[in-house]
Amino acid sequence: MNKRHRRQKHGPNQTEEIQHPGNWTPSGGADILLVTGNPHLEEEATRIVAAAGGNLRAVPDIGDAMHGWDHADAVLIGSDIREIPPRRQVPAILLGTAAEGDGLWKLAAAVGADRVAVLPEAAGWLAEHLSLSGSPEPGGSVLGLIGGSGGAGATTAAVWLAQAAASHGIRTLLIDGDPWGGGLELAVTADEPPGLRWPDFTGTRGSIDPSQFHDSLPVAGGFAFLSWPGTRAPVVTPEPAAVAAVMDAARRSFEAVVVDIGRSGDALRTLAWDCDRMLLLTLAHLKPAVAASRILAELPPVDTALLVRDGRPAAMDADVIAGSLGLPMLGTVPGIRGVAAATEQGRLLELGRRKPVLAFAGEVLELNGLLP
Repeated sequence: MNKRHRRQKHGPNQTEEIQHPGNWTPSGGADILLVTGNPHLEEEATRIVAAAGGNLRAVPDIGDAMHGWDHADAVLIGSDIREIPPRRQVPAILLGTAAEGDGLWKLAAAVGADRVAVLPEAAGWLAEHLSLSGSPEPGGSVLGLIGGSGGAGATTAAVWLAQAAASHGIRTLLIDGDPWGGGLELAVTADEPPGLRWPDFTGTRGSIDPSQFHDSLPVAGGFAFLSWPGTRAPVVTPEPAAVAAVMDAARRSFEAVVVDIGRSGDALRTLAWDCDRMLLLTLAHLKPAVAASRILAELPPVDTALLVRDGRPAAMDADVIAGSLGLPMLGTVPGIRGVAAATEQGRLLELGRRKPVLAFAGEVLELNGLLP
């Protein structure tokens, strides 16, 4: 898995005070490398780096960028660049404009960029992100789960992995990535613990202070969670820059971040790009396996492995599915009776304490480098 993010060892620091994230802006600086021959993007990047208090070195192409790439705190590449070094240590952020549309994400996937910043809309987020790039602690690991088809059980697996990580003393955050899923919080608790939900971050501008972010979230099962509200009231979806700010704060606040990505296009263009590793979950049947192949084609260039949900009878062998998708087989999510009812009643964590679930979760966490 991607090793650019180290785990931190901190004790819990929960408080009862809940604060709004609108003005949680830390300070900092960094050495930034810009690779572009596009004068407009260079002008925008120069302004943004200056706002971040950083030091910019601009070069027109990859040949000039090779020297010093891995000595920079962050690397920005313009949408005119069509390749980047394959064995780099410093991640790259692709810069483009809104007029380029979805083509930006396709280009980022093709060249292997780690993030996308659409300018000028993402200028505020990017400035704050760059101001944090020189931090000596790059933060925790982000593990994303996505179902290859509806009903694959990605949410259940994500909850159990977060629960298991927390039980090992890892400071853990579970993120609900599906605004249309009815609210992940309804599966983990029958109560309404105090804390912020996704709509509270709608007005976020710039970066979020990690300590305040950590202390603002609700807790269940020993882990913090960020959920869509489990109510019928309409919700407002945060802008991509606000989502990026949340993910930055999550990485810097927690040792492990487990993201139930959902299968919407917005989630695939935002949350999936923040993951260090992805787990694609499917059922052992032909139709779900075909659907999983289509989802796989939409994922960013992130290290991805396969989980298969145990079920009887299985129409296809798990290793056959993994081979057909070209993914390593990481594990089997156990089939536990009563999952649907427990999810409806907010009791999914009770099932997470069963031996088959503990064995599954422990193996997956260990293989992803989250357990010693």
